[in-house]
Amino acid sequence: MSQRLDQEREARLEPARMASCSRTLQQMGYAVETDAQSIRFQHDGNTITLWPYSGWFSGKGVKAGRGFKKLLKQISE
Repeated sequence: MSQRLDQEREARLEPARMASCSRTLQQMGYAVETDAQSIRFQHDGNTITLWPYSGWFSGKGVKAGRGFKKLLKQISE
C-alpha cells in the first residue's frame, strides 16, 4: 500500500513551516488564521489559503501555484 506523502516527515516538518509562514505573513501586516494544515489570510478583500507543508496556495486574486516565495512575490506586486 503506497501513501501519497511521507507522513512521518510531514508530522516533523509541518509545525515549523506553519510557524515560519505565519510569522512572515504577520510581519507583512496580514491577519492570519490557521487550522491543523492550512493558513488563511485576506489579500485585497479575498481569502488566500496556503498549505505550508506542500507549498500549495490558492484563492481569488492570486494565480494558484506551489511555493511560498512565489506566493510572496504575487502578493507583493
